[in-house]
Amino acid sequence: MRQLILDIRPDAPPDFDNFLPGPNAEAFSILREHAAGLVDETVLYLWGEAGSGKSHLLSAWAKHTQAIIAPPLPEPPVAWLALDDVQRLDAQEQIQLFGLINAAREDTGRILACGPLPPGQLGLRPDLATRLAQGLVFRLAPLSDTDKLAALSARADAQGLHLPEDVSRYLLTHCRRDLPHLLGMVEELDAYSLSRKRPVSLHLLKEILRQHQP
Repeated sequence: MRQLILDIRPDAPPDFDNFLPGPNAEAFSILREHAAGLVDETVLYLWGEAGSGKSHLLSAWAKHTQAIIAPPLPEPPVAWLALDDVQRLDAQEQIQLFGLINAAREDTGRILACGPLPPGQLGLRPDLATRLAQGLVFRLAPLSDTDKLAALSARADAQGLHLPEDVSRYLLTHCRRDLPHLLGMVEELDAYSLSRKRPVSLHLLKEILRQHQP
């Protein structure tokens, strides 16, 4: 886990190697196996709240499989298809996706779809919701504060930066809580402390945050 965290950079393109699974280890493992063709299931569906990592994993899966990323939806058959925000599909697109899933089932295609809710709660056509639910469905839970603190500490260690615990906890309670932003703040703290020739401290962090205010 430590090596995985050390590979995370706030500006890095989404990949399996820079995703912190946290409580989603099972879904993460199955998704990697699915991308490698080791899981005999046509459809895999991920759902969860914003910031849980759905889009990151969809991009990583598409990168490793060279999947078509929709929209727009292609004509079948398609070997690998990735579709985020499935709840935004209009009526015609829902019919198209239903056809793509059926074609993939007949021709060993693979489809990864993501949304904010389980298939049956998305307001989609019943036949499409059923098709999505018949595959592997995983809920992605947000990272815990403990996971985020570990990631911040590991990122700071990788940069040779001493990050006091009170600074890390202040970041969690007074900044945007998504991990890329928090990691970016660690890098900004590092650069700011070097430019001012001052150690990282809560006072230094508050200076930076005041500069961010409009």
